[in-house]
Amino acid sequence: MAQLGYNDASFLRLLMMLLLFGIWFLSNNNNIASVEAKNAYATMMYVGTSRDYEFYIAIRVMLKSLARLKVDADLVVIASIDVPNRWVRALEKEDGAKVVRVENLENPYKHQDNFDKRFQLSLNKIYAWSLVEYDRVVMLDADNLFLQKTDELFQCGQFCAIFINPCVFHTGLFVLQPSTAVFEDMVNELQKGRENPDGADQGFIASYFPDLLDKPMFHPTLNGSKLDGTYRLPLGYQMDASYYYLKLRWSIPCGPNSVITFPGAPWLKPWYWWSWPVLPLGLQWHEQRRNTLGYGAEMAVILIQSTVYLGILTMTRLARPSLSKLCYRRSDKSIGMMQNSLKLLALWSILAAYLTPFFIIPQTIHPILGWLLYLFGTFALCSIAINAFLLPMLPVLVPWFGIAGALMVMAFPWYSDGVVRALFVFGYAFCAAPILWAATVRIMTGLQVSLEREGYMPRLGESSPPSWLNKLY
Repeated sequence: MAQLGYNDASFLRLLMMLLLFGIWFLSNNNNIASVEAKNAYATMMYVGTSRDYEFYIAIRVMLKSLARLKVDADLVVIASIDVPNRWVRALEKEDGAKVVRVENLENPYKHQDNFDKRFQLSLNKIYAWSLVEYDRVVMLDADNLFLQKTDELFQCGQFCAIFINPCVFHTGLFVLQPSTAVFEDMVNELQKGRENPDGADQGFIASYFPDLLDKPMFHPTLNGSKLDGTYRLPLGYQMDASYYYLKLRWSIPCGPNSVITFPGAPWLKPWYWWSWPVLPLGLQWHEQRRNTLGYGAEMAVILIQSTVYLGILTMTRLARPSLSKLCYRRSDKSIGMMQNSLKLLALWSILAAYLTPFFIIPQTIHPILGWLLYLFGTFALCSIAINAFLLPMLPVLVPWFGIAGALMVMAFPWYSDGVVRALFVFGYAFCAAPILWAATVRIMTGLQVSLEREGYMPRLGESSPPSWLNKLY
């Protein structure tokens, strides 16, 4: 019996060792398999332009949107070494991204006549081919808005891209298989000065894959296996926002309507608060930001500006300063010069009242909050001009009402298509133009009356006119 117990214990120990070995073997095999099958959504970040912070916010919103869709891939940011460390920490700790620091690639095309300095460092995008720890990489620009997950793109071949332009594919989203050989060859081609129509990543990559237009369309495989070769991607993976503005709806039959891109003018990107309602899709991007990153970074500035505007309104109502009283009775020549100077100053103060709030509002705030703050700021600053130059209130505020009306016309949600919307906006502007001109004439007339009235004020040191005369004015 004792011998039997000993053998049982030995057998149990042997069985336990085999079980532990099996668990270790399977776990390591699984890890190996996961590394071999690992994919990534990647984007790039560099600094040196006036819009670095805006693109940083856009990248974070895109990464959080992908994480919210529960994509089965790593999130990678190819960041140049001069990207601030605090941004890198936020990307890693708050957004769950893997940040790869790289040296900026020298752009040999920066002296071309048609070169746009905004894209001087965009050739860093070819670092995507150096991410050899991944099987497939979907390379993205920051101005992509994901409507649904697109993990089927990882089935595509060695290079796959979309033709938004009928003849040139778009590099705002493309699929690639990382390869050290391809990356080194691309760097070598850069050094040779390979032909590049625009001097940016778009022209270089299009030149490197010149035959993509003749390749077959990509269709995901039913068994999830990866394809070999190069393919064109369906347009539904890069829906140009311009298509939406024409019909005010999506009507793209080829491929899933998965990703919206905004390749238009740089100052009408969707993250700017003024992009909506000028561009209807701007609000959709901000809804994604509200649901992911939020607006905590800008709220302190918004509260400070609101408080300042409220203080301006309070002071102008209590103090009611009048700069026109500086126009004392002088010689006719002196009075004329003073009046013309004050007229010019009054017009500039009104113009500044409408422009200043626009430029100091945080650019990536939500459009509704941004426009409300803009209208509040212009009203507060206009009150300074109204009280300082004794101007009639309604004519000065005609542009204010005009802007508010234009926003409502553009934001009206029941237009049948973009053409009808454009016609209504044009019609509104046509009807508003005479009112704006009449308001300008009224302002100039009111300013002239105010200056002539104050011209009867005595010089400094002279006795004041009777108090009953002051009350008349």
